Amino acid sequence: MSITRKWSAKQQRALEILIRLKRLYPDAHCTLNYDTPVQLLVATILSAQCTDERVNQVTPELFRQFPNALAIAQADIEVLEALVRPTGFYRNKAKNIQGACRMIVAEFGSQIPRRMELLIKLPGVARKTANVVLANAFDIHEGVTVDTHVKRLTQRLGLTEHSDPIRIERDLMRLLPVEDWENWSIRLIYHGRAICQAKKPKCDACLLADLCPSARIEG
Repeated sequence: MSITRKWSAKQQRALEILIRLKRLYPDAHCTLNYDTPVQLLVATILSAQCTDERVNQVTPELFRQFPNALAIAQADIEVLEALVRPTGFYRNKAKNIQGACRMIVAEFGSQIPRRMELLIKLPGVARKTANVVLANAFDIHEGVTVDTHVKRLTQRLGLTEHSDPIRIERDLMRLLPVEDWENWSIRLIYHGRAICQAKKPKCDACLLADLCPSARIEG
């Protein structure tokens, strides 16, 4: 089979997986709680190596005391550290969210920039965080969010041969319609939590198993 035909077959399989994910998780949405784009940025930075559930337990008090970029930029760093401590790596996270907010205030008029190349200049912000913010806050799709669930499932589903998130993202951008880039990631995250878990994937209960070269079905 030629490379072109193999890629076309992979693309058709990706689209079928997308259709099934939409049926399985019709109401899938970003599970971080926020009211403004700045708050979404902060919550997404805090979610690194931490569950969204834990972040959502921390952010109500954080945003009550420091509701916007200016307030966070002017905050006492030790107070910030204490508030975000339950999310882990709290010193680095507090430093990054304050540094990002100071740059947002100083360079962007206290508003989140709506361009990838500007967002990734902020402390603590790489493509994954930028994709989440652009898609969920502004409905701007510049890439595919690749977290640990998306990486694992994309590899298991045979849609990439890469392990580097940037190269995985590029493969997915070629396979999927632009308007589905973010909802693909959200639905894969739901599926990764519910079915395709890291240590014990529930292949017998997976409605994607017939499309998955890694599926182990016990007869």
